[in-house]
Amino acid sequence: MPNLTNTLPLSLLTQEPQLKALPPLALYIHFPWCEKKCPYCDFNSHQVKDVNGKGSAATKNAPGFDEPRYIKALIADLETELPRIWGRQVHSIFIGGGTPSLLSPEGMNDLLSAVRARIHLEPNCEITMEANPGSVESEKFAAFAKSGINRVSLGIQSFQDKQLKALGRIHNGDEAKRAIAIAMEHFKSVNIDLMYGLPNQSLEAAKADIEAALAFKTPHLSLYNLTLEPNTYFASFPPKLPSEDEIDAIFEQNLSLLNTAGYQRYEVSAYAKKGQECKHNLNYWRFGDYIGIGAGAHGKISLPDQITRQVRERHPETYMQAIETAGNALIEARAIPAKDLPFEFMLNVLRLTDGVEAATFSERTGLPIHVMAKGLEEASKKGLLDTNPIRLKATEQGLRYLNNLQEIFL
Repeated sequence: MPNLTNTLPLSLLTQEPQLKALPPLALYIHFPWCEKKCPYCDFNSHQVKDVNGKGSAATKNAPGFDEPRYIKALIADLETELPRIWGRQVHSIFIGGGTPSLLSPEGMNDLLSAVRARIHLEPNCEITMEANPGSVESEKFAAFAKSGINRVSLGIQSFQDKQLKALGRIHNGDEAKRAIAIAMEHFKSVNIDLMYGLPNQSLEAAKADIEAALAFKTPHLSLYNLTLEPNTYFASFPPKLPSEDEIDAIFEQNLSLLNTAGYQRYEVSAYAKKGQECKHNLNYWRFGDYIGIGAGAHGKISLPDQITRQVRERHPETYMQAIETAGNALIEARAIPAKDLPFEFMLNVLRLTDGVEAATFSERTGLPIHVMAKGLEEASKKGLLDTNPIRLKATEQGLRYLNNLQEIFL
């Protein structure tokens, strides 16, 4: 690492950021409903209700949510952000959830048409929609593609019925394969989400899941280790998971299989064929900006002299009411203190296997890199950070113990 002093002037610790240029801008749209809440999920998702108000799977006639009202709220929410991002292009849109594929084709088209009428999208803007394999219909996917969706992320998790049942998923293995085949017919890019370290999962069962996914030759795969998150059903009633050594063996096996098939690990949990990385997620990890609209959505917007974060009302009903009565649904809007920017920046960029150029820190935070001198030296001495002075990049050991590496910059 460069020879950086560990004794910093007080002015460097308290100065406000001064950005010479604004980072790339993306749009995140949150859809908060699912047909069923999975026991491992800690995202802001709510099970749809039937006409009697009870928990039930969605149907064509009783979707369990007020689609026109929610879309109207999303559009009004976006309009509140326009003064802060005026003149900037949006290079990617991600519609996440929840299960956005529960939206009707008409609703999706209305939403994206309203977005295009209000913000300037870059040519070939990446527009991703998350989808549940249990709600995939060929006709519906064709309509989504026509509305502008060009990338789909399928929450497959596993191809094995026993595991899918244990995970509380509404689809089975055959439906998962059918959903992938349909998605590949209609969309330019398809991502498969898989989990490993599942209840009682063996090395052989994990291999079968990876091989089933590889057979489709999708350009992108996301691979997540099942963790027991607070405030979930699994946290209260934990299933029996493989040991740490068994999970490590599964990961190494998966990594070898993916590399052999031509997928490169470019982020802790993301693998892609060359040139097929997710633009939207790369923007997060490179500390780019993003508008976040929808129930519980978070946003990050840079101005020349400050970087701000926002959080919106979490519950769908409270969110819509706030938009309708107060004109916005913000519950938090704050400038990130300069002292917190090194951690926020490193929390993201260190997830990338290739890291970022060191100059990116000043470009995205408006602060000199010297403010991180102590952390850079400590991380380098511990073997967690690459010693290349022109890149901020975790070593293999740093990726393995990523939480420890990130905490150094707190």
